[in-house]
Amino acid sequence: MPRYDFRCRTCGATFELRRPMAQANAPAVCPQGHPDTTKLLSTVAITSPGGTGAPQSSGGGGGCCGGGCCG
Repeated sequence: MPRYDFRCRTCGATFELRRPMAQANAPAVCPQGHPDTTKLLSTVAITSPGGTGAPQSSGGGGGCCGGGCCG
């Protein structure tokens, strides 16, 4: 089940809820009981098996970071 991050506008608490995707935009109540919350934009880290998750540049060109277009 996906995890969604929320922040309470009343007390500033940040919390997460696991819920079905069909309920992704449903209202959430913070752990202190405040109903005025907002869903945060979550970031996802994807790594390959055995990898560090950071692409490595071979210095041989191709793409922005390997091709020298990032002045």
